[in-house]
Amino acid sequence: MHKIFILVSFVISISYSLQIGAVTSLQSASYSSSNTSIGKIDLVVVDKSQSSMALMRNGQILRKYRIAMGDRPVGHKLTEGDQRTPEGRYLLDYKKSDSAYYRAIHISYPNEEDSLRANALGLDPGGQIMIHGQNPNSSLSPEEAQRYNWTDGCIAITNAQMDELWRAIDEGTPIEIWP
Repeated sequence: MHKIFILVSFVISISYSLQIGAVTSLQSASYSSSNTSIGKIDLVVVDKSQSSMALMRNGQILRKYRIAMGDRPVGHKLTEGDQRTPEGRYLLDYKKSDSAYYRAIHISYPNEEDSLRANALGLDPGGQIMIHGQNPNSSLSPEEAQRYNWTDGCIAITNAQMDELWRAIDEGTPIEIWP
């Protein structure tokens, strides 16, 4: 068990170090949304500390959105119901048009590392983490809703942004979620 902890810590440390170089370019991009098609993207990058999501192709940011997350956004998701969004590299592995929210794209959480960590701690890692649109029962405008963390650990964007993301990704597109 001690070896698993050391291995997990090492992998997280290496992953975080690789992200430092890309943070500067992400922070300099402004939030955007447009009716102009961006075509297909090859990477989604979420920066939890900046409450942002960048849609990228060939290392270039094409769009950047403000996101809403769970009530406890700081830290990596450890267990079902902890209100946290996971951190790490995953895949956007399927689209769900009949979501309770406006459309949803599933994030492949938990990965093997998440499962090992949860098992070592005696926890259920949870699942069903999605990028989705707005809550249809909310009385808030899209702009107001994005000012609050209101999901159960998912990543929420406006419905217009969800439409753009829906067109821009193929199943299997990678997503990196940074602290």
